[in-house]
Amino acid sequence: MGKPIVVLGIFVADAAYRADRMPHLGETILGHDFMLGPGGKGSNQSVAAARSGGDVHIVTRLGVDAFAAMARDLWAGAGITPHVTEDPESYTGSAFIFLEAATGQNAIIVAQGAAARISVADVEASRPLIEAAGLFMTQLEQPLDAALAGLQIARGAGVTTILNPAPAAPLSDKMLSLVDIITPNESEAEGLTGLPVTTIAQAEAAADALIARGVGAAIITLGEKGVLYRKGGESLHIPARAPGPVRDTTGAGDAFNGGLATALSEGLPIEQALRFGCAVAGISVTRPGAAASMPTRVEVDAFLSA
Repeated sequence: MGKPIVVLGIFVADAAYRADRMPHLGETILGHDFMLGPGGKGSNQSVAAARSGGDVHIVTRLGVDAFAAMARDLWAGAGITPHVTEDPESYTGSAFIFLEAATGQNAIIVAQGAAARISVADVEASRPLIEAAGLFMTQLEQPLDAALAGLQIARGAGVTTILNPAPAAPLSDKMLSLVDIITPNESEAEGLTGLPVTTIAQAEAAADALIARGVGAAIITLGEKGVLYRKGGESLHIPARAPGPVRDTTGAGDAFNGGLATALSEGLPIEQALRFGCAVAGISVTRPGAAASMPTRVEVDAFLSA
């Protein structure tokens, strides 16, 4: 196990309903099925990192309710150490997910609850934890000022920083200058740079634009085309690979980020770390769900050696 990984992020409970169509206002219809499970990028990435061998700590805020118990059970099962601000004045977040039976297309409503109230003070309370970490990772689902505070603390202590800029949001050069590695997907990279990202060459151009704004290195995740790493005018392209048919790509980006964090926390060279992250993601897409699909270290090592 490598140096500690601290993740600042959110947990929400995903409540997914599959039906032929959305009901109209005032109407009740019958659905085909229902699934309740854990979600939230910070939580998903923590599970991916912990199951793949990382020493993971999550900094977040929860309500005092049944969904908070779901989060704590999930983290205990994965071996994650939680650092939670309990918020009895709010609730643990949830996402309503409508799935259209015929197409698989979705419509989502996210109510962040307590997670929307993650504050700079919450992050400051975890300063000693962040300063002692080997790696700090965050996303953009909690308030930006909290993410910025975490990056500042980590950078001040010489801790490697990873920012997964999802969901996409405008970011200042001040914030980007605190990021050692940024990990957008194609649409997020386009949103941050204004450049199209559909080819490897375009991904390189977008990565260079992000580096010009202050990030140390850029990793652009390209779905079935794998990932592109860019730093100092040099690139590494790692193809995607899965051990079986793709069943569900939900959480694939979170799987990659978590696996990457574990590999870097163990001191692996960047090419090996990228391959490790791609292996975690590759296994995850052969299974349904997000957190539930994250593989164990034994599974990742076996896939990499196959």
